[in-house]
Amino acid sequence: MLGLALLLGGCASNPTGGMDFVLMSKDSELRIGKEEHEKLMQAAQVYQDEKLTAYVEQVGQRLAAISHAPELEYHFTVIDSPDINAFALPGGYVYINRGLLTLLSSEDQLAAVLGHEIGHITARHAVRQQTAGRTARIVSTAATVASVVTTGTSVLGDTANLFGGALVSGYGREMELEADGLGAQYLRKAGYDANAMVQVIEVLKNHEDFMKKTSNRAPAYHGLFASHPRNDTRLQQAVAQAADVSALGTVNVDPALFREKTSGLVVGPSLQNMTGALGRNRYYQTLLGYTMVFPEDWALEETPTTVTATAPEQAATLKVEVLRLQEAIEPRLFIRERLGIADLRQTETLAQFGLGGFTGLDPQSGERLAVIYYGPRAYVFTGAGQGNGFDDAQLNAIRSFRPIARNEGIFANPIQISWIQAEGQVRYADLARRSRIPGFPEEMLRLMNSDYPAGEPQAGEWVKITN
Repeated sequence: MLGLALLLGGCASNPTGGMDFVLMSKDSELRIGKEEHEKLMQAAQVYQDEKLTAYVEQVGQRLAAISHAPELEYHFTVIDSPDINAFALPGGYVYINRGLLTLLSSEDQLAAVLGHEIGHITARHAVRQQTAGRTARIVSTAATVASVVTTGTSVLGDTANLFGGALVSGYGREMELEADGLGAQYLRKAGYDANAMVQVIEVLKNHEDFMKKTSNRAPAYHGLFASHPRNDTRLQQAVAQAADVSALGTVNVDPALFREKTSGLVVGPSLQNMTGALGRNRYYQTLLGYTMVFPEDWALEETPTTVTATAPEQAATLKVEVLRLQEAIEPRLFIRERLGIADLRQTETLAQFGLGGFTGLDPQSGERLAVIYYGPRAYVFTGAGQGNGFDDAQLNAIRSFRPIARNEGIFANPIQISWIQAEGQVRYADLARRSRIPGFPEEMLRLMNSDYPAGEPQAGEWVKITN
């Protein structure tokens, strides 16, 4: 049983200076973290905002560099989800939902969230929790474990659900407090305000109160938020202890930078959330009221009345333009008489979403041509670059053309954050009347500005609004 004793006696140091009993090597931890990150990236939508993503990465890397594990290769990802959450995977992978970003008011608060998650990574909480959950089963099946040790087969088995529970429910009270303390240290070392950790908890507790009041349910926060009572004494003590840590520098936090990077941040459902099941390159033309799905990797360029989709390396294009119908003629005749193209090849009558049209290949140029009638307009499609499956891709895009549904308005024109400087006696009730937030806009604006439940903007203060 020497092999079993060695296996069950594995210890590893942690940033608090103690030793932890673990069953996984650091190499395995890094490998599994990378594998789980790749799976997550296949399943999740990444928020498409380069300036915001780069900003989050910059703040995160500043903290990671002075953490207890600066040697790791850290990655910071903004997930396109309205849920209020942040989480981490072993090996340096940190995620923050854009929903949580809408409630933060400063770079210090952003750093507090990222610092907490870095603390989970440096303290190896996922591995420590996984070990605690498996120890009893390993001890009760000693003979099996001994056999595994002698054969060299991994005792960890299936890792698919290794970290899933912690991502949802957190790591328990003690580990969450440890992550708070580590995060506060990292804030202090990097030159941020460590009290931002307490501020974030207050913001999330306010959101929890709002959810209970308006929907009679509490949000499913990750452990950063769920494990703390309001005015948590132990959290405040952990933050206070960070004051003894020597700052390695001072961050010149310009409040205007946070406002700049979060301007345009989507609130609530987004277009990208919707397109996950329908095609990631769905296009909405809100002026003319239509939508369609272009091939996933094609770039789009639009004017007020046209849109052109271009394949990689400009191998093919599909252009959509609009003409006014001047007389009631069949779409087939429209192509011949208005566009001057007769004798199309491989023709097809289009009937989709209550709309009619006609399509075929131009015998002279080989281009895909189509016209679809929608209201008083004819939409003309011209697809150049045939072969290599491009014609099928163009035809599929044409067949996806349809009117924007009434309940798609919020996806076609998402609600976004902007900032104003309060003047005079502006009140959230006034701002709410101009907001498109559905349901409780006044309360949501207060939450977004850390003024919940009854605060009001002060003259000269910068305030988040939505448009």
